[in-house]
Amino acid sequence: MNDSLCERAFTEKLDNLFSDIEDIIDSFDQDFDIDAGSGNLTVTFPNQSQVIMSRQISQREVWVAARSGGFHLAWLNGQWLCGTTSESLTALLNRIFSEQTGEKVSRFL
Repeated sequence: MNDSLCERAFTEKLDNLFSDIEDIIDSFDQDFDIDAGSGNLTVTFPNQSQVIMSRQISQREVWVAARSGGFHLAWLNGQWLCGTTSESLTALLNRIFSEQTGEKVSRFL
């Protein structure tokens, strides 16, 4: 994350990101339960598995917890990138939603 981006701007960026993700999830045909509170976005699937996205303001990261593991994403070169898998947030969410629903997901763009 660019050090010149103040905490307020970073928080706003996260607010917009989480709102966009929530809107995309709401557009799915499946009935996912979404809980957006306390800086987290928790998605519960019909099979009761969950994906939890959390804001990590002090680390300037977004953390994603899923069946397949925990992922830390930082804002680099204009996109959220995972330090362990090198996936963009879009690719990561498409993959973990596909894994957890058992259906191909490609809605996160």
